[in-house]
Amino acid sequence: MMFLPKVDTTYLINILSGLLNTPSPTGFAEAGIEFAENALKPFAGLTFCHTRKGALLVKWEGQRSDHPRALTAHVDTLGAMVKEVKNNGRLKLTKIGGFAWNTVEGEGCTVFTQAGAEIRGALLLTKASSHVYGGATNETKRDDDSMEVRLDARTSSVNETNALGIQVGDFVAFDPRVEVVNGFVRSRHLDDKACVANLLTSVKAITDAALKPLQTTYLLISNYEEVGHGASTGIPQEVEDLLAVDMAAVGEGQTSDEYHASICVKDSGGPYHHGFSKQLRKLADQYKIPYKVDIYPYYGSDGEAFWRAGGDVRLALIGPGVDASHNYERTHEDALVATTNWIMAYLLN
Repeated sequence: MMFLPKVDTTYLINILSGLLNTPSPTGFAEAGIEFAENALKPFAGLTFCHTRKGALLVKWEGQRSDHPRALTAHVDTLGAMVKEVKNNGRLKLTKIGGFAWNTVEGEGCTVFTQAGAEIRGALLLTKASSHVYGGATNETKRDDDSMEVRLDARTSSVNETNALGIQVGDFVAFDPRVEVVNGFVRSRHLDDKACVANLLTSVKAITDAALKPLQTTYLLISNYEEVGHGASTGIPQEVEDLLAVDMAAVGEGQTSDEYHASICVKDSGGPYHHGFSKQLRKLADQYKIPYKVDIYPYYGSDGEAFWRAGGDVRLALIGPGVDASHNYERTHEDALVATTNWIMAYLLN
């Protein structure tokens, strides 16, 4: 049995923090793609290309190439776009991805203009002040019409906001608020930047140990997962196995927790490939990697996007447990290390 290289936890946490602090909402994920590519460039044996959609595809030469593999994780995140500049100079948004407005109420945000300016603000309820609106502040339903961005600029009209360079279609990124405390990583967008960090750390550990994956392996860092079609293209035709690495959902009725890696055997799209999942569970048992087996009722992955697009691969899904997904999320170093070890066990065997 091939030994597993040691995980550099300092690198893992630092690369994750850097990813989290790089805004990359779906449709505007170029900075996240660039961050991942720059992090991988120092390692030998990798070649890089970009899909027409803008995803990063990395080829990693293996000891053999008779059964090529791929792994995918997505760097795009939830976010928003400017739908309307309101008469009061504030912004009405349209959501990117599936989240509830109350999960980002009061959050700081950045508006990215077409000219390249970055304008700060905060997302608020239109009736935010309880001193003014009384019970309506609590009772108002949070929806597209009742939420607005208050810009940190002197504007109270459409013309003044337009003069800042802001217009319909500009992207908006919510602050991640990254904190690392007692082994916990608390931040927005751990889905799925935690797993991108897992992939990058696996490459570093294996390369630093002067090893190569058993099979030639492709890494797809996708950029449209949060809207359902991230990895529908980009996986080379010769690939036989696709391992999607994405967060595990933690909550009531789930086996997943913040301290373990999880393998998802079924989600909203149906079961994953039983034989491949069984192989991964056997590897985790052999290497004594702590893991959970779970089913996610309201969840879909990039792997399923590839299946739905006609991809003919064995497909499985693993990832670290993340509490409060699509909210202010949290995971633990133990889950991140376990997931990284699981990826390496697969790559080396």
